[in-house]
Amino acid sequence: MSSGRASEGAGCITFWGFSPARDLLSTGSERHEGEVNVLLVGSGDPRHILKTAAGLRDGDRLHVWVIENSMEVVARQLLLLYLALMPQESMGLNKKTEVFLEVFGNSEIRSETEETLRCAASQLSLSVTDTLETAAHPCLNTTLLKFKERDELARIFKSWIQPQSSSSSPAYSAPILMSKAWDYRVRQHLGTRYDSKRGCFDWDLTMKLHEKGCGVINKQQYVRWREQGMAFEMREGVYQIANPSLLSSRVFSHKGDKVAVRGYWGDIASSPYISFGIETDDKSLLKTQNGQHIKTAQDISFANVQAFLQSLCSRRCPTTCQSEAEESSTKTDQTSVTINDLMHLNHVSVTFLPMDSLQKLPKKQKYAHFFNSIYFSASCMQHLSPEMRQIAAPDAVLVVELAKYFLDLNKQQEAGFAENVVSIALEAGFEPWHVVKSDDVHAIFIPQKK
Repeated sequence: MSSGRASEGAGCITFWGFSPARDLLSTGSERHEGEVNVLLVGSGDPRHILKTAAGLRDGDRLHVWVIENSMEVVARQLLLLYLALMPQESMGLNKKTEVFLEVFGNSEIRSETEETLRCAASQLSLSVTDTLETAAHPCLNTTLLKFKERDELARIFKSWIQPQSSSSSPAYSAPILMSKAWDYRVRQHLGTRYDSKRGCFDWDLTMKLHEKGCGVINKQQYVRWREQGMAFEMREGVYQIANPSLLSSRVFSHKGDKVAVRGYWGDIASSPYISFGIETDDKSLLKTQNGQHIKTAQDISFANVQAFLQSLCSRRCPTTCQSEAEESSTKTDQTSVTINDLMHLNHVSVTFLPMDSLQKLPKKQKYAHFFNSIYFSASCMQHLSPEMRQIAAPDAVLVVELAKYFLDLNKQQEAGFAENVVSIALEAGFEPWHVVKSDDVHAIFIPQKK
């Protein structure tokens, strides 16, 4: 039984991942140490970057390289990293965690958060247009993107500062109402079952997510998200401004012409709780009472993100600490923060690569046997080709996201997806590190021995 039309629930753009955050240096038989290069293909959000950075030890040097199939996702990744790197003198840890999750998983945000988002977008727009050869910040490196991709990023950031209408036509000059955009997707997904949507949501939660081990996802919070796109409401306030980072364009055919329609085209079934809210090292957060979880996925998301952000603070460069301390008396408002004020982290860099990089990396000598860990999302696994073997280090680990949390798929389809992943990986020159089961979250592979 499925509560919606196949494939519509996941959407056509990945604003968050369909698997929990993973420390990619500790995946496989041995932990990677020293200087490590990690390639992320279609991860959708910075969850793996944050968790991997949080697990770094003294002497480790982490270089993350990111490829996405949409510049709108790149823009959102940059925004979330920007928020994560804001100095505590400008935004305290609790507030930063709340704002991060609000931007990450809410269709509508508070006016104060919108002000912070606009300030970040303004700074990011300047960084992608003004810095041609040297990155404005090591963790926000866009210098390798093509000029047209940077222009597209600048356009996206400016649209966040000055919200657009749903169409370029003068007949549609009204701003986008996120509530209508969200409801349109729910109606499209459920079809004739829209009038019994509460029952559909309850089915997906209890018979799918809870059965898959996500019992911490609270019914009230999940239904609220499914109905209105509100996953994280931790602060009192009015959430009524459309979250511009969750808006994108989708091309439709209309009377023989192609028309780009702006709206919400992301996931409306699995939820943003998957990325940070269903796993934790703190087992006290998973306690149950009378068969019910005491804490919710929202609580666990907050605890995990806060821990990741705290670890970033502990890795910031001493020179940054000193300059921040000197300026803390004058820079207390987050809207006055510039990209130069962001925390610089010891031995951590994040570089965004052009969208067509997968075909070109194997042809460049620099990337020969370069990556120690390679991650492919479920939506990008079809791009896993034999050429990937040329850019994988001899001790590399390949991690592929499986379809466990794609709710529109049945068990047979999940199993078929896992088998297909194994087949593609073998053809690309990688062998399973463990027996791949259809209910696994990730499949892990290592280079085949010649």
